[in-house]
Amino acid sequence: MKLRATNKYITLLSLYLAQSIPMSFFSTVVPVIMRQENYSLEAIGYLQLIKLPWIVKFLWAPMVDKTSDNSRTYRRWILASELFYAIVIFSIGFLNLETNFTTIIAMMLIAFTASATHDIATDAFAILILKEKERSLGNSMQSAGNFLGTLTGSGVLLVIYHYWGWKYLLFSLAAFVVVALIPVSFYPVREKKKLDKSRKNVSYLEFVWFFRQKKILGHLILLFLFYSGLIGILTMIKPYLVDLGYNVKEIGFISGIFGTACGAIMTIPAGLLIRKVGLTRSVWIFPTLSFLAASYFFILTFTNHQLYLIYIGVALLWSAYAMSSVFIYTLSMKVVRKGREGTDFTIQIVITHFSSLIIAVMSGKIADAINYRGLYLIEIIIGVLIFILIPFIFKNNFYQQYGDS
Repeated sequence: MKLRATNKYITLLSLYLAQSIPMSFFSTVVPVIMRQENYSLEAIGYLQLIKLPWIVKFLWAPMVDKTSDNSRTYRRWILASELFYAIVIFSIGFLNLETNFTTIIAMMLIAFTASATHDIATDAFAILILKEKERSLGNSMQSAGNFLGTLTGSGVLLVIYHYWGWKYLLFSLAAFVVVALIPVSFYPVREKKKLDKSRKNVSYLEFVWFFRQKKILGHLILLFLFYSGLIGILTMIKPYLVDLGYNVKEIGFISGIFGTACGAIMTIPAGLLIRKVGLTRSVWIFPTLSFLAASYFFILTFTNHQLYLIYIGVALLWSAYAMSSVFIYTLSMKVVRKGREGTDFTIQIVITHFSSLIIAVMSGKIADAINYRGLYLIEIIIGVLIFILIPFIFKNNFYQQYGDS
């Protein structure tokens, strides 16, 4: 692997770690801390509002594209938004969670808006600096960064809180964000400062025009359904383990540490595979893994749930999800219009998030109504549906306008 390409991958890994670790901390660790401080479940529920900027970030993605000439300008957005993010996190450290709850929630919203902006710019930056053949491994870094960030943010930081307390934990978190920006700060960008003409006509409602492309419907359906055969299982895996009699500590290790680690490890093979066989062929591989994971959990309900069987299932589940993420990121990087990289990539990922939210909500109701076995069977059926749709989606010539796959 060439030194310059390695530098790209390290830079991207650090950027995605910088945004994922604080996000994981605020969305998974803070609720634990709040519960220990005897906050009501209603108050803890309100904490989920901090994720709102990540759902609606497509609204200001066109502004980032319109004001960015090239990867050098996107880097300025990255540095500015993430430094602001670090400052807000640092400031929260001076507040008391018990007496300043409302203020902390407001500041988290501001911080996550900055983080969402950082994500828009980082995705566009990655699209511009990565060559076509480098994108699969580049997206392995994105997926790995997200999984490693979840692992660190939901595990290691909780231990730090136990020993250091709220204030110094937030200070450490802010410091990490700043340190993670060092690779991109020194990344060599050799581009002219001349404005890309395609960016002059970027509309602030650019996301509307993305949906008006000819023959795009099949691509949107693929984005919406691609994770559907896994999300229900991922959402219900912890309650499932609880009902099997595992305690919180065991579940935390099995799913939170072991499962997430498996996901992080499998991102690299996924990137290498896509690079070798291409998107058109690999589109069959990852739904197959999802189908196998759903089938495994369905069969698992007929067993005595021995521990080693649980570990195999969790490894298969998280590996399939991580590898599918690399595929979706790589495909989404391909389907972007020139000058609108941040907007188009953001829209596509938001579609997958929205789909996952719907499936996650429905999975609980389905499991209540027809138990876990019924849920897993439905996930298998969704997997079959994806197989049926793939030939029609890839034969409508939509992807040809973006080059060969």
